[in-house]
Amino acid sequence: MDIKGQYWTDDDSDGDNESEEFLYGVQGTCAADLYRHPQLDADIEAVKEIYSENSVSVREYGTIDDVDIDLHVNISFLDEEVSTAWKVLRTEPIVLRLRFSLSQYLDGPEPSIEVFQPSNKEGFGLGLQLKKILGMFTSQQWKHLSNDFLKTQQEKRHSWFKSSGTIKKFRAGLSIFSPIPKSPSFPIIQDSMLKGKLGVPELRVNRLMNRSISCTMKNPKVEVFSYPPSTQVGGHCKNIPTLEYGFLVQIMKYAEQRIPTLNEYCVVCDEQHVFQNGSMLKPAVCTRELCVFSFYTLGVMSGAAEEVATGAEVVDLLVAMCRAALESPRKSIIFEPYPSVVDPSDPKTLAFNPKKKNYERLQKALDSVMSIREMTQGSYLEIKKQMDKLDPLAHPLLQWIISSNRSHIVKLPLSRLKFMHTSHQFLLLSSPPAKEARFRTAKKLYGSTFAFHGSHIENWHSILRNGLVNASYTKLQLHGAAYGKGIYLSPISSISFGYSGMGKGQHRMPSKDELVQRYNRMNTIPQTRSIQSRFLQSRNLNCIALCEVITSKDLQKHGNIWVCPVSDHVCTRFFFVYEDGQVGDANINTQDPKIQKEIMRVIGTQVYTN
Repeated sequence: MDIKGQYWTDDDSDGDNESEEFLYGVQGTCAADLYRHPQLDADIEAVKEIYSENSVSVREYGTIDDVDIDLHVNISFLDEEVSTAWKVLRTEPIVLRLRFSLSQYLDGPEPSIEVFQPSNKEGFGLGLQLKKILGMFTSQQWKHLSNDFLKTQQEKRHSWFKSSGTIKKFRAGLSIFSPIPKSPSFPIIQDSMLKGKLGVPELRVNRLMNRSISCTMKNPKVEVFSYPPSTQVGGHCKNIPTLEYGFLVQIMKYAEQRIPTLNEYCVVCDEQHVFQNGSMLKPAVCTRELCVFSFYTLGVMSGAAEEVATGAEVVDLLVAMCRAALESPRKSIIFEPYPSVVDPSDPKTLAFNPKKKNYERLQKALDSVMSIREMTQGSYLEIKKQMDKLDPLAHPLLQWIISSNRSHIVKLPLSRLKFMHTSHQFLLLSSPPAKEARFRTAKKLYGSTFAFHGSHIENWHSILRNGLVNASYTKLQLHGAAYGKGIYLSPISSISFGYSGMGKGQHRMPSKDELVQRYNRMNTIPQTRSIQSRFLQSRNLNCIALCEVITSKDLQKHGNIWVCPVSDHVCTRFFFVYEDGQVGDANINTQDPKIQKEIMRVIGTQVYTN
């Protein structure tokens, strides 16, 4: 028995009865009596050879013909922002626990699958989504899998290593196993067997993936990117990896392919989202009616998509944005997406249906949603009962407003950007991992800076769900495009404050002098409520976003009005809300070194340690 590198700890036992099991790697009198299929041994060794000794741990049961195989999938390639929004610990592997028949392995029953992180005990929605994906994958593979079939596949691999084989054939075999996209974002990784002949730095490949590659170099001379430039590659993440290295390597590789793109697929049907502008940051339910019914009436995958937002203040903001969009004269254009809500009195029909829009009924239900301030002062069940009495569609609509948000929003604590002069400040990350990766790649090439983006609050209901897009020359355009097509930004706060106030019939942008007068007037009026008010008190709201923008030649600067025609070069970072005509300091310039230093301070404490 090969006992090298196997271990188990009490923390990993997940509550199983330790007296009925023994560890692979712990010698015991009964270990030699149990028959373990040799193909299982071969597959375990393949995992250790391709990944590392610690990538697999095995537990055999002394009283039944079962074995648990724990595969440790490294997810350190995820960005800090992504892992925070997805509520995963990027410093700890995701464990895939598969239970096989010890003596039959692939000839036995289909394995059960559990997905978890040992230290992530609560809210591991990503694990539920990944468990469903891997369960479907295993069921499909199990239809034709057998030990003999796998042995045949592996014999083909071994034929590559015969003395008659050529380097060309060997490298061709590797390319079949782990094709690398032809992209400047990926360094060419040479195999260690060829290192001596070709004279390249020594590499230790931690993970082999079609779409995400991470490696450690003893003498690094090239930069390694965690993501390819784009993950929208026609569903390549669903490609079935080769079986030539065994089933365990195959399922690990498939998991690695799927993890970076989980936000691009519906948590219920596992089909790509049908959102007009592509994927967003958080995993979510798609708008297909069957998935909506499954999610809201049956609770299918309800743990995988967020039911409750990050905090009550965020829910308060989401409701305010929804209300502003619904009350806008432009609601037929900007209230997108329209809710898909199941009728609680008839679970087979949609009370709110994007194909049959009824804005009046929607407004009635929204008016019956109690204020978030009131909701925090009583038990959730009592609040729900009160809303149900007012309007049975109020609570389902509130659920939709929360769960349809696809951006990561967090209310900033007291260590916020003080020069913005509002207590309603939020961290706002809306870019999906692929866009954020492209942004970071461009940032390393061209650098970046910060600028404001002003847009009326009625537009943000859509922005949070569809992303900040180039609306020039489309029906979404409101202010014109005097400087060409693109996303409009400004380093000067007064310009963006002007744009943020335009809407609901107000189409003249106030001058900087008017904004300064308003700012001075509002700051001299005695405050009737605490400036540190937790929730929004008014429906008269203005808002602006602070974005990070790539400073490439594509960024067109017309004085203090900037136009970025490349949407991938703009990412939201912060969001600020003002009530009752309040505005922030109109003289803020993001190019001021002191302002930039303050922005970086807050980004450092919020984005990476939130």
